[in-house]
Amino acid sequence: MRVFVTGGSGLIGSAVIAELLGNGHTVLALARSDSSGTALESAGAQTIRGDLADLGTLRAGAAKADGVIHLAFANDFSSPAALAAAIGEEGAALAALGEELTGSGRPLITVSGTPYVPGRASTEADPLPTSGPVGGRSRSVTAVLDLAARGVRSAAVRMPRTVHNEGRGGFAGLLTEMARRTGVSRYPGDGAQRWPAVHALDAAVLFRLVLENAPAGTAWHAVSDQGDPVLDIATVIGRRLGLPVEATPQETFGPLGPIFATDQPSSSAHTRQTLGWEPTHPSLLEDLENIQP
Repeated sequence: MRVFVTGGSGLIGSAVIAELLGNGHTVLALARSDSSGTALESAGAQTIRGDLADLGTLRAGAAKADGVIHLAFANDFSSPAALAAAIGEEGAALAALGEELTGSGRPLITVSGTPYVPGRASTEADPLPTSGPVGGRSRSVTAVLDLAARGVRSAAVRMPRTVHNEGRGGFAGLLTEMARRTGVSRYPGDGAQRWPAVHALDAAVLFRLVLENAPAGTAWHAVSDQGDPVLDIATVIGRRLGLPVEATPQETFGPLGPIFATDQPSSSAHTRQTLGWEPTHPSLLEDLENIQP
């Protein structure tokens, strides 16, 4: 397939592009800048210049492709307003991509987070929550899945709280950045809450499998580690950086505080059994050992 990819220069996107190219697909990638364009072309992708707000460019990219993988998101968590703007921008972009692909039978693969279910690990059958700081993003993903009724082979790959590679990425990466900035490895609550995780290279394999094989209107879980206690994550970060480890109120973490403080393990049993996906790369706690002081 010729695949149009948004967000191709990010941690997940760069792994997805390498996975696609290594398995016989070609890639047309959205490039926001000269530097990202150079990086994408060096990786072997063709590029089209624009950003997530350029709806005409998104439609043009989708029109030239046999399928679309959407990964771009303005990761601005500095305030509730900034997060809401990022979610709104993504929703408009997905709507434009869906309009272009309507009636074509071509795949549109988008990304979301695994849902939170009180008292147990969430599964692929659980609905996404539509309330809370990222509820709008869930509504956009649900609208994409609903495109199955309009002739789009739509699917969602639900990502865990940390997608990592070489100790970087995801919620654990945000904790690491905060620790470097403040001199303390902080975590919310009592630290017993669990965050699921996956290595970026394992997630990339799942995106390819979903692109190639997933039925329309389906959701899949890119979960390797069902749930690591946040205290364990913060402890490794503190040890690697030589910093003290301390509990702190969830408000310290801004708009993401309520999410950071929630116990949210997740299962990928259905995904593994149905698509034959099997993670092979290091776990989160193993990968965090790559953090350098």
